Amino acid sequence: MIEIKNLKKIYAGRTVVNIESLVFGPGETIGLVGNNGAGKTTLFRMLLDLIKPDFGEILSKEANVSRQDQWKNYTASYLDEGFLIDYLTPEEYFIFIGSLHNKTVAHVNDYLKRYEEFFNEEILARGKYIRDFSKGNQNKIGIAAAIMQDPELLVLDEPFANLDPTTQIRLKTLIRNLKQDHHVTTLISSHDLNHVTDVCDRIILMEKGIIIKDLRTDENTLNELEAYFSE
Repeated sequence: MIEIKNLKKIYAGRTVVNIESLVFGPGETIGLVGNNGAGKTTLFRMLLDLIKPDFGEILSKEANVSRQDQWKNYTASYLDEGFLIDYLTPEEYFIFIGSLHNKTVAHVNDYLKRYEEFFNEEILARGKYIRDFSKGNQNKIGIAAAIMQDPELLVLDEPFANLDPTTQIRLKTLIRNLKQDHHVTTLISSHDLNHVTDVCDRIILMEKGIIIKDLRTDENTLNELEAYFSE
């Protein structure tokens, strides 16, 4: 589904992403791990055409994401609170996002009922603007809005950050269901090795913009990653 070729991004003379070749297959759930500065978020931003690579290309269904737009019809993402419209209430934001994808208010309301457990009575009917919610609850709003778009490709940057343990577990269930029920290709970056090895089929370990390991997840993956980061 996604093919990366000879990709480089350089800031102030420093190469922050340097990937010769990488493929993400349809229906895979893939975790990107690495220390700060590994290049995970930069890679996601190039994948979403938020920044341009200096060299190389990213193809989504064989279309270059920086030259064509059709990939936007089946791609959804949440990277940070900058993706939100913080002067809206959550209800207003969900209705706005739904309208962009030809969903009526009734469709949006039906969708939100399915996420009552995930929201844990902390999001809807609170009479608050998005900017007044905690970082964790803003994450819930952004993730739910991305999934509501029924994407074939979902990109989430640090989705487990700032979530309480109960919500982290519920999020993992949502991600698994997206794969099992809808065959969504999901890309997740995270510093939490336990969560990504638990939910992902495949782990990409990056360091200073380079892919160090590309692992199919099994019972030894977590130990292998912990050993690497302990060195």
